[in-house]
Amino acid sequence: MADPSSYRPKPGEIPDTPGVYRFRDEHRRVIYVGKAKSLRQRLANYFQDLAGMHPRTRTMVTTAASVEWTVVSTEVEALQLEYSWIKEYDPRFNVKYRDDKSYPYLAVTMNEEYPRVQVMRGHKKKGVRYFGPYGHAWAIRDTVDLLLRVFPVRTCSAGVFKNAARTGRPCLLGYIGKCSAPCVDRVSAEEHRELADEFCDFMAGRTNTYIRPLEKQMAEAAEEMEYERAARLRDDIEALKKAMEKNAVVLADATDADLIAVAEDELEAAVQIFHVRGGRVRGQRGWVTDKVEEITTGALVEHALQQLYGEETGDAVPKEVLVPALPDPVEPVQEWLTGRRGSIVSLRVPQRGDKKALMETVQRNAQQALVLHKTKRASDLTTRSRALEEIADALDLDSAPLRIECYDISHLQGDDVVASMVVFEDGLARKSEYRRFQIKGFAGQDDVRSMHEVITRRFRRYLAEKEKTGEWTDGENAETPEIDSNGEIVGTGLTEDDGRPRKFAYPPQLVVVDGGAPQVAAARRALDELGIDDIAVCGLAKRLEEVWLPGDDDPVVLPRTSEGLYLLQRVRDEAHRFAITYQRSKRAKRFRSSPLDDVPGLGDARKQALLKHFGSLKKLRSATIDQICEVPGIGRKTAETIAAALAQTAPAAPAVNTATGEIMEEEPGTEPGTEPGTMGSSGEPVTMGAPDERRGQET
Repeated sequence: MADPSSYRPKPGEIPDTPGVYRFRDEHRRVIYVGKAKSLRQRLANYFQDLAGMHPRTRTMVTTAASVEWTVVSTEVEALQLEYSWIKEYDPRFNVKYRDDKSYPYLAVTMNEEYPRVQVMRGHKKKGVRYFGPYGHAWAIRDTVDLLLRVFPVRTCSAGVFKNAARTGRPCLLGYIGKCSAPCVDRVSAEEHRELADEFCDFMAGRTNTYIRPLEKQMAEAAEEMEYERAARLRDDIEALKKAMEKNAVVLADATDADLIAVAEDELEAAVQIFHVRGGRVRGQRGWVTDKVEEITTGALVEHALQQLYGEETGDAVPKEVLVPALPDPVEPVQEWLTGRRGSIVSLRVPQRGDKKALMETVQRNAQQALVLHKTKRASDLTTRSRALEEIADALDLDSAPLRIECYDISHLQGDDVVASMVVFEDGLARKSEYRRFQIKGFAGQDDVRSMHEVITRRFRRYLAEKEKTGEWTDGENAETPEIDSNGEIVGTGLTEDDGRPRKFAYPPQLVVVDGGAPQVAAARRALDELGIDDIAVCGLAKRLEEVWLPGDDDPVVLPRTSEGLYLLQRVRDEAHRFAITYQRSKRAKRFRSSPLDDVPGLGDARKQALLKHFGSLKKLRSATIDQICEVPGIGRKTAETIAAALAQTAPAAPAVNTATGEIMEEEPGTEPGTEPGTMGSSGEPVTMGAPDERRGQET
């Protein structure tokens, strides 16, 4: 590991001008390429105190052995040179997007004498027009099959074409009218190229140019009673419309734009691009990248633009590019895109309307792509086994932790403090084992005390289950297990009488807490107080993804490509999701609570009967005890209890229309100033808010 001060340039050597710089390692390999508006200011950031640097930046500068730079005239030139060097050197510490699949394109080989329509993958070739990319090759073939009826362009390979020309007989498509058969001179090369141009124009979005003339011809044929010709034209129009329907209209006609969305976490980022041409989504693609440096969303967008348009020119760069965040500065990037296209390109963040709504769709696709990428890595058996082994090695465990439990605390400014417990077995989520906790030992915000309480309660239940199984009694007093006819142990052990596993009977090999050293110390202290010393504990801190062990002053830093780190992240993220869902549901329930909830012995059926009889809580509050007794199922004692409970709760302020000052009428069955609930099929109110976590059980 090199000391950055050993290769730091002398004061005054670095120019205060735009340029591109390269860090090289001891073997002279380029490991990082960057650009700067001011080389002097940018490079000075790499030679500061290592303790204050981001871990990935620190790793880069300590791996490097030298730095060099090239001065350019403008920031646009710097952007172009940076892209060229990244493609040439493939530096390990630069952001490099990789396709999560090899996307197929619809290609028209305009560089041939007789252009051919086909599916193409891989690098683009000069003289070939591309449309897409598409998610599946069959989608391209379906579209082409419809369009060949109107634009009978050649689709056969060179071998088939030459064989047909030699024999003088076209292929099957030529006989059924889906190929103009230039191989046997049914059309000339010029006529066939004109068909290919029309095919490309239609795919580029100029659809009305062809549909309207066909509709006019169909009407003329019908007037002249040429019904067979009119029927053929009708079928051609239907084929074109059906091909258009495969790409729904999402923006106004003639809109050409690319929408780019980014979903990211601490280690990876996923990019999704929707290609909109003529107001329709013509293609979609996605990339995933490792974040090997500290980088903002705007910088990720800039790298994505370089990857997307670095080798494109002309119409391949659209008039408008919509992004989630703008690069800083944005002017050089916009000027570079304009140069690639040859006309002005608008680079902006959509703020409202259809474009913003479509951007939200692209964002959801990016988020799903990131989740799918992580799930694929975690679902592979070999990968999961390697992840568990890496965790065991990093934490110095005796064996791989086949059962991992993770705990997280969630609250909103100290209110509704809850905790979650999620379980992963063999690297996969075991959702039937998830549990939820309410913090009962104290009020307020204290994650450390909350973690201590949750761990104590969970493992106190574990010890109680061990006592039930006879594991902690001596041999004389131990309960003799009952053996059935099949030799199975029944009555005791780790299962209930109905065969279900006891809730807390299985101990984990590893307890993971969401947090750093304080939370880890609290969890370890709780286990020690219970006399449990055979369960390992660690914590995963969100900020730098560091693994903390009890009693250690320094964290364990797993490599960013470690499968073990990916598994710990998934466990931690799942615990966070489960906790915050429970916390939100409790908060929503509290916001929509009713004074009737506090009346002992008053169930949902009689609550509904009261509200149905009086129409609202306001009228129920003003009713006398005798009037309340008129409700079926309500006795005098219950009526007195209801009246007392309602008298103790002050009604909320009425809702006011801020535009007119008018006091809004309350909905039947609701408290003034509250949102009315909805009724389920059974007539019972349905709580609005977070969905019920049916798998979790409150403890």
